[in-house]
Amino acid sequence: MRALHLTTLTLALLAAFPASAQTAADVLKELEALKAKVSELEKKLKAQEDKKPEWGMTPDQAKELNRVTVKTEALEDSRDAAGMKLFKVSGWAEPTYIFNRNQGRGGFQFLNTVADGGYSYDNSYFGTVGIDFQKETDSGTRYRLTLVPNRGTDSVIGNGGVVHEATVSVPLGSLQTRLLAGHVPDWSGYEFLQPQLNKLITHNLLFDYTLPTSYTGAGLELTRGKWVSKVMLANMNASKNREGEKAGVLTYRVDYARGEFQGFGFAGVHGKATHFGEESAPKTRVDLFEVDGYFIRGDWTVQGQFSIGRHKEAAITPDPDTGARRDATWYGLSALAAYKFNPRFEGIMRVDHIWNQKNGGGLLGYNSADGLSGLGPDTATGADPNQGANRMAISMGLSYLWDMNTTFKVEYRLDRATLPVFDVVSNGTTKKSNQLFGASVVVQF
Repeated sequence: MRALHLTTLTLALLAAFPASAQTAADVLKELEALKAKVSELEKKLKAQEDKKPEWGMTPDQAKELNRVTVKTEALEDSRDAAGMKLFKVSGWAEPTYIFNRNQGRGGFQFLNTVADGGYSYDNSYFGTVGIDFQKETDSGTRYRLTLVPNRGTDSVIGNGGVVHEATVSVPLGSLQTRLLAGHVPDWSGYEFLQPQLNKLITHNLLFDYTLPTSYTGAGLELTRGKWVSKVMLANMNASKNREGEKAGVLTYRVDYARGEFQGFGFAGVHGKATHFGEESAPKTRVDLFEVDGYFIRGDWTVQGQFSIGRHKEAAITPDPDTGARRDATWYGLSALAAYKFNPRFEGIMRVDHIWNQKNGGGLLGYNSADGLSGLGPDTATGADPNQGANRMAISMGLSYLWDMNTTFKVEYRLDRATLPVFDVVSNGTTKKSNQLFGASVVVQF
């Protein structure tokens, strides 16, 4: 625009100087006329540019773009007014078939209650349906509610509710320092409760028999670079303390992502908790610690866990002289390896072992002999009641990703013990081993 203006003035001056007969007044008049003409041209050019459509678009296309823009803004306003901004809903369902040889039981398990047979390795967190709601506000506060009828953590601890998780996470000065509070599923180990996050159908022995179910309390969540730490003061496996009770537990979880493909973490619980099945009895000291790690790269997944624990006065066999309850102690290992034959088809193997001989055995929440789970001393042959059975299991499975939302799984599992502690329902005897077959379909959205 400025170039056009200067060029016009230059031409006018060049045209004026040769005409020496013209007076200065005539030259000024011509210059003013030229300036007025240039100003008029500039206004027309600006008006034309204002009417110019978007680059590469026809006028009709520009109108359509404007219409879509207005409609999108209206939809965003409607979403925000309804509270749907940063709101996510997801869910899953896992109809499951389980065959347990020693129990003589085979059939589908889906939405069955925990009270139906209790919690064990053949009645764990599978056969569930769940829905998960997550909401984050503009200030960074997060809210999460997960509902799982009959099979969620609230049902396992005995409340009978449908709440699996109900938590709030509030930033304290920054998004990397947060207040964490509510009903939190246990965060120990390398396996997850939800079937869409678990490689096999069943869970490992450490998951089922040595880890808490949930915590109800408050604490902090800290993110510092590659480190993520969580710590809470909470009730373990209880949503409310009874009359006269004040003690809870200190629970924590620390994770470190070493790189894109590997990392490790550890978790612990220290405090007082009730014995499962003896909720009316006084709480006793419990100390749990585990460390786990993973390596996931290409077609390979490798995960592992080591756990150690002690629960005061929770052993299966009381003192033979005084009859007093003794402490239950244990330690165990679990390792899983999975390989993808192709992007959809994966083979999985898992091996578990728990050392649990002292004082007749006894694990977290399992302070009596259990012929279904294979826990406790050999009572059938009159063996030493002070010696409990060590437990092991090997699982082999396949999973097939049918589509982005559907996965088919099959699993064969062999459980063994160092003593004949597995009940055989058909003839009333006991054995050192049991076999299980499972199949499931996991659908998620």
